[in-house]
Amino acid sequence: MTTAVSDRGNDRLRVGLYGDIEPVEENSTYAWQLLCLDKKSGRVLWNKTAHQGIPKGKRHPKSSHANSTPATDGKHVTAFFGAEGLFCFNFSGELLWKKEFDQLDSGYFEVPGAQWGFGSSPVIYSNLVIVQCDVQTNSFLAAYDVVSGRQKWRTVRHDVPTWSTPTVDADRSQIVVNGFHHGGGYDLQTGKELWKLRVGGDIPVPTPIIAGGLVFLTSAHGRSSPIYAIRRNATGDISLRPGTLTNASVAWSVNRGGNYMQTPMVIGDYYYGCRDNGVVTCYRVATGEQQYSERLGNGRTGFTASPVAADRKIYYTSEEGSVYVVPAGGTFSVSRTNELGETCLSTPAISEGSLFFRTRHHLMAFGSKGR
Repeated sequence: MTTAVSDRGNDRLRVGLYGDIEPVEENSTYAWQLLCLDKKSGRVLWNKTAHQGIPKGKRHPKSSHANSTPATDGKHVTAFFGAEGLFCFNFSGELLWKKEFDQLDSGYFEVPGAQWGFGSSPVIYSNLVIVQCDVQTNSFLAAYDVVSGRQKWRTVRHDVPTWSTPTVDADRSQIVVNGFHHGGGYDLQTGKELWKLRVGGDIPVPTPIIAGGLVFLTSAHGRSSPIYAIRRNATGDISLRPGTLTNASVAWSVNRGGNYMQTPMVIGDYYYGCRDNGVVTCYRVATGEQQYSERLGNGRTGFTASPVAADRKIYYTSEEGSVYVVPAGGTFSVSRTNELGETCLSTPAISEGSLFFRTRHHLMAFGSKGR
């Protein structure tokens, strides 16, 4: 797990539903760190500082200076700290290589001064570290050799800042990315554009997902909050014409109903999305038919973490630390609500029967006894 620690400590965090876009600027010294913890006990095995200094940019009051999730292939661990650099370690905590960037300015393109911090996470696949860097100027998608750090290819992207993580479609050997001007697919080995789509939500955050032979893109900000179900053999510009919801490459879509922050998920025949205000909407994967739209909580609580699922149970975590357990299927119910007792904005992780929650001050593991 990663963190950015200030020498002053106790960074300001503001949660809840609000529309203030003013960023937080800090002039204190930070240490960007990668930590390795024992999964069974929580004991810290090692803690390595990748970079130290004053942040090159501002952050959103709901974010930190270490927003990206690290990635691993079982031998290497990559940590991306935006403008502070991309770092690759081995499992002993030894730094293998690093890449530095002059500036990765992540802010609302309509208000460039609203810097909100870099948010896209690296992906490791087929000995490549893939990074999506959609920023104010000189956006790009790139792949680096996971062993040496050597750049394999770099493709220019003509898009505004996004905070989405790429997805690898192994069957087609493509990388799928979210975007505002340009969501789409790229060849895994060369970075060549395969298809593109103007998505619609002007601050794309959710990661693309692949299920049921379809690629799903969603976003929600500005005038639209679309969901697109895209056939995986799409080629060229597949953007929809005004007033249409389908074409040869788009199996179905909805104009309003997409997610702003959370990555959606597909379980079996159903697609699930959750909005910032806790409204969960379920669609049929094959047709886009809406099954239900129901609210978690009282409508005044924010939801930032993406849901996770196991044993046909979906776990939705509110910013206040309430975990709602929703059975998978085409009808809505809440089977249980569990309280973490702390603010939580991070997506949980699941491994070997345990759920891991990162709250503001702790890492917590929940599971059956004996695990």
